Amino acid sequence: MPPRPFRIDVPRDVLTDLHRRLDATRYPEPLPGGPWEHGANVSYVRELCTYWRHQYDWRRHEAELNRYPQFLCEVDGVDLHFWHVRGKGPSPLPLLLTHGWPCSNYDFHHLIGPLTDPAAHGGDAADAFDVIIPALPGYGFSGKPREPGWDVSRVAAAFNRLMTEHLGYPRYGAQGGDWGALVTSALGVEHAGNLVGLHLNMAFAGPPPGGEQSELAQAYGQKVAPIMAKEMGYFQVQSTKPMSLAIGQSDSPAGLAAWFVEKFQTWTDCDGDLERVLSKDWLLTNLMLYWVTNSAASAANLYYETHGKGRADQSNPVRVPTAVAVFPKDMPLPPRSWLEARYDLRRYTEMARGGHFAAVDAPELLLGDVRAFFRELRQATRAQGG
Repeated sequence: MPPRPFRIDVPRDVLTDLHRRLDATRYPEPLPGGPWEHGANVSYVRELCTYWRHQYDWRRHEAELNRYPQFLCEVDGVDLHFWHVRGKGPSPLPLLLTHGWPCSNYDFHHLIGPLTDPAAHGGDAADAFDVIIPALPGYGFSGKPREPGWDVSRVAAAFNRLMTEHLGYPRYGAQGGDWGALVTSALGVEHAGNLVGLHLNMAFAGPPPGGEQSELAQAYGQKVAPIMAKEMGYFQVQSTKPMSLAIGQSDSPAGLAAWFVEKFQTWTDCDGDLERVLSKDWLLTNLMLYWVTNSAASAANLYYETHGKGRADQSNPVRVPTAVAVFPKDMPLPPRSWLEARYDLRRYTEMARGGHFAAVDAPELLLGDVRAFFRELRQATRAQGG
């Protein structure tokens, strides 16, 4: 089926019900220790939810989300929701942007203008892109898969079909972090012929054959071990028993907020002050895309399908020109030599600041690196007469 135009229009009774639930929230007493030591900070979650109830204006943000053309397109039995904005330049390059968890395709909304119309934002019109920003299946306004098997490879196949069959782009670029990096890497493994290049702000690779016991592997393991021990509880829950948690998140907006906000606090380059990087309005608009669509469970299920069933292969070679942007407050990436062994690594940029959510944490750095990488590929293509 061809893409159908779509506008977000949340029914009033959904907002009324949200307000009722926020009014009825019962908060626990904080546990002894630091405010974020045991997970979410009760005082901050209460403050955020009070703002959500009394000051946050969904209709204003809904209108902003509707400012750009958006569509639904059924692919492999699931409706994909996406923005599709044409570039303004001599030869816009199609660019697929894929988000992660606990984010949404809203991550990239503020980059649509600079990517599609760089000349209007202090850039060069030759760097223009056609941008396509889908919500992952089960996330936001995308449909919820009704059968098992929707791991990252199946998501990548659906996105490739969207780009090539439904939007008519035989070749395109792709960018992603978090789940977006896994999906984008899967595109490079399984659909390389359609890819001009990949830009990642998170990359996955194991040690090359014979290097498992090297000093480099040991050093990387020592760097990652404390993070795995302290920060991966969410991963274990969502990879094994996602519904046990999601029932509560689907019933309580404060519960959903607490689970998400703790990750933003931990994974951004905010020096302990989350709102120095992400405003309450940004946090709540992102949350609303989960709340109003009741997608906490279907979003978490991607962990179960991919990691819980052992489908996250991080060794398959990616023979597509690749750029990796390294942000210092993100989780440690594998050693560069491991990435070079797995990817056709053409660009490796160590950023001065930024964390896991680069599109909103350090958007100008991500934007500049994406432009620079694909500029090189465009020039190489022109030089080859392509």
